[in-house]
Amino acid sequence: MIILGIDHGRKKIGFALSAGKLAEPLGVARVTSREDGIEKVRQAVLKHRPNLIVVGISEGKMAEEQQDFARLLAENLGVGVKTWDETLTTKDARSLSLAAGLGRSKRRKLEDAFAASLMLQSYLDHETASSS
Repeated sequence: MIILGIDHGRKKIGFALSAGKLAEPLGVARVTSREDGIEKVRQAVLKHRPNLIVVGISEGKMAEEQQDFARLLAENLGVGVKTWDETLTTKDARSLSLAAGLGRSKRRKLEDAFAASLMLQSYLDHETASSS
């Protein structure tokens, strides 16, 4: 099963992909509007053909926007969509990119993809544990 992980923000969307038990960061897309965000995800769906999209949901103000974005993806893309807790993944992604020795510019470009990958890996680990 191919799963696309999404770290949704107002200005950027981080993407991760899994075709098994490991999630890998794919990249980051800048977005100008909700519609642009849906279009960027549509392009990723056409390219990678996932069976499922997992959208990270954080705590606080962004949670409602992320839930709404997940609902719009489900309505518009013809792919199953689930949500998953992404609390602290951006902070963890920042720590990982610092530990990897990435420069500030590269770190800022990839942080959202790392966050999407961490969130998706958490989902995959949970699903693996649940099916055991």
